[in-house]
Amino acid sequence: MNAKELHDKTPDQLRDELVNLKKESFNLRFQQATGQLENPARLKTVKRDVARVKTILNQKAATAASAE
Repeated sequence: MNAKELHDKTPDQLRDELVNLKKESFNLRFQQATGQLENPARLKTVKRDVARVKTILNQKAATAASAE
C-alpha cells in the first residue's frame, strides 16, 4: 500500500482500512507472543501502514478545516 492509493480513498474508507490494519497488528502480535509468527517483517510493514493511514486522515482533516 502506498500513499497515492490512500489519497484517492475517502475518509470513511481510510477509517475502515485503519480498523483492519489494527486488527491485523493485534493478530500478528498475538502470534509473536505464542511463537507462531511466520513472517516477522510483516509487523513492521503493518505498523508503517497504520502510521501512513493516520497521516493521510490528519491531512484530509486539516484541508477540510482550512477550506471552511
